[in-house]
Amino acid sequence: MSLSVLLSVNGVAREVALDDPRVTLLDLLRERLGLTGTKKGCDRGQCGACTVLVDGRRINSCLTLAASCDGARVLTIEGLAEEGALHPVQEAFIAHDGFQCGFCTPGQIMSAVGLILEGHAGDDPERIREGMSGNICRCGAYAGITAAILDAERRLAERNRAEAA
Repeated sequence: MSLSVLLSVNGVAREVALDDPRVTLLDLLRERLGLTGTKKGCDRGQCGACTVLVDGRRINSCLTLAASCDGARVLTIEGLAEEGALHPVQEAFIAHDGFQCGFCTPGQIMSAVGLILEGHAGDDPERIREGMSGNICRCGAYAGITAAILDAERRLAERNRAEAA
């Protein structure tokens, strides 16, 4: 049985024929579309390495069937930078050493962007740690990750105020 899905991936409309309705969004992104920035960690929804945004919400792409994303907007780490400039969360991760080996970094960054978009980051480190608890860093770069999110939240709020003025 062949199934066709139409979705927007990083702002580009993509129609993909699925040979198997059990194909996950993670496998579609990595194997069919060549977007390997989204990582396959545990493949069980426990580590967060596969986090992407679907219609602005954080999801574990390893647990999401690609067929369920028909008509959705998917944003991956490859689509986060705008016009050649890093996203403020990406810049903050670099500035605050929010990574070590880098394997979890794409999922951490996408989850942080989602957390900020959801309005759940704020300026409380404990709240950020709780909001990011679905993303595991085996290297233990949590202090840098939290600092990066605090900084990015502040910078994005300042940018939004400046644009509103």
